[in-house]
Amino acid sequence: MNIIAPDSGMIRFDGAPLSEADKDRIGYLPEERGLYRKAKLGEVLEYLAAIKGAKPADFQPAIDSWLARFDLSEWKNRKVSDLSKGMAQKAQFIAAVAHNPSVVLFDEPFSGLDPMAQDELLAVMVELKQKGATVLFSTHIMEHAEKICERILLMNKGKAVVYGSMADIKAQYGRNAVQLEFDGDASFVQSLDFVDSVVSYPRWIEVELKEGTDSDLLFKALAGRIKVRRFETVAPSLHKIFIQLVGGEEDENA
Repeated sequence: MNIIAPDSGMIRFDGAPLSEADKDRIGYLPEERGLYRKAKLGEVLEYLAAIKGAKPADFQPAIDSWLARFDLSEWKNRKVSDLSKGMAQKAQFIAAVAHNPSVVLFDEPFSGLDPMAQDELLAVMVELKQKGATVLFSTHIMEHAEKICERILLMNKGKAVVYGSMADIKAQYGRNAVQLEFDGDASFVQSLDFVDSVVSYPRWIEVELKEGTDSDLLFKALAGRIKVRRFETVAPSLHKIFIQLVGGEEDENA
């Protein structure tokens, strides 16, 4: 978007150098929100759609529809400063899509939203994709990327680590792993001689077994020691793959 110009190289859009006209085809939700707090919500949304080249006959009905979708219609003539953080987040989302862009880029879109609002926003993102838009989604939460994205680009310190479809990456870096949800103390799992590594979360762990180990061996070792609520053989999580790739790189640098 040329908010910060590149030091070198070229940004291409549809195979050609990015032009000012191309920017009107892009909707951008920045991580740092930027609505005019002293202006009325409806006026801000109309202004932002207009500077993207949209016509009032198109963007005014779209804005009213989006406001109704997010239960913000009654706030249209209120100042942005009157909105809660979650409301402002939804308003910023409307600002990114009111001009009907063909490409939308969301930077940490779920920040500040409660679980219901997150589900609502996710449903809208899926709808945009189904209508033909290209949706680019930036996040530090690997679980969000894993649930939402068809293709991913993992980056570390500004450089690409891996790129491709979720299925291909899972297949490429797949290992013998088990996700285990439980009640009790599972700290002993790390010390089992057939376990390669463990990634721990509050109520579940991801256990990577050594090559050639059958997952039944782990299941038998758990019997009588913890209460197993879920035991699932899976490809490693995106979080695990990222740690695997980035951790190896840091070892080499060291």
